[in-house]
Amino acid sequence: MHHGDLDAASAPRRQNGINYFQENALDSIIVIVNAGAGLGYCGGWVAALEEKFRSHGVEADITLAKSGAEMIARAEQALADGAPVVVAGGGDGTINAVASVLVGSATRLGVLPLGTLNHFAKDLKIPLDLDQAVANVVQGRVCRVDVGEVNGRIFLNNSGLGIYPDIVRDREQQQRHLGRGKWPAFGRALFAALRRFPFMSVRLKINGEDHLRRTPFVFIGNNEYLQGLTLGARERLDSGKLCLYVAQKPTRLGLLRYGLHALFGKLGEARDFDVLSAPELVIETRHHHMRVATDGEVTLMKPPLCYRSRAAALSVIVPA
Repeated sequence: MHHGDLDAASAPRRQNGINYFQENALDSIIVIVNAGAGLGYCGGWVAALEEKFRSHGVEADITLAKSGAEMIARAEQALADGAPVVVAGGGDGTINAVASVLVGSATRLGVLPLGTLNHFAKDLKIPLDLDQAVANVVQGRVCRVDVGEVNGRIFLNNSGLGIYPDIVRDREQQQRHLGRGKWPAFGRALFAALRRFPFMSVRLKINGEDHLRRTPFVFIGNNEYLQGLTLGARERLDSGKLCLYVAQKPTRLGLLRYGLHALFGKLGEARDFDVLSAPELVIETRHHHMRVATDGEVTLMKPPLCYRSRAAALSVIVPA
């Protein structure tokens, strides 16, 4: 993977390849953990995490945030205080919330992958084991990665509209109100969406050309997905391009295939969609509002939807 390193002036000071945290045992690091994920965090868990950081010579200032708003407020405070590193602990939605504050700043993002899928961490080869992830935060190197943006909202992995936000929203409602697990809820949401099979008419403006499409979904990746969409991996996150996937004249059976391929990470085998890439693109539609998914969170937006890649806008600590 080819990630651009930060210039020497803003990179962590190193001695014998070890990150600057270890020069001073009193160095403090801000850690924001999503406690609203229902993983039963308690005082004992926090103390154990503090000890993991302390074993690397670093004091951790840990916040168990109950909501996205609390995560963002804590990250904003850390940024205002000039924190050199802010660590996000949780799934892709949590990493997105903290990263959205740090984008465009010199503050570096550390990642503790505590979610179900952890796409962002996997694509950057950040260890999924908690002890190893803590070690990476302290000892890793810094690289700059792209983030995608749509109408001012960022995404680290992908954004989607049409059937995709419907499935995400339906899955969350089932999990919240019916107590279903993530995968059973995803399966039911997928079949419910297939029964409705809604189409939307969109005008895609990309690379100086207009494409008119009537399609059930449009998917935009931050860089290219090699294996297709929601479960595919990315080889790099620094091309400065977004990758647009749009279904061509799909049937209900074709859409079921998409869903199954997406579920098992083999969307590269589903051939019925156009793939285009560009640093920016615009999606126009007659709808007054559209539900847009960004890293699994759904927001109501007013078209046109203006997407752009913010190249190298986020500094992330990755394995040396």
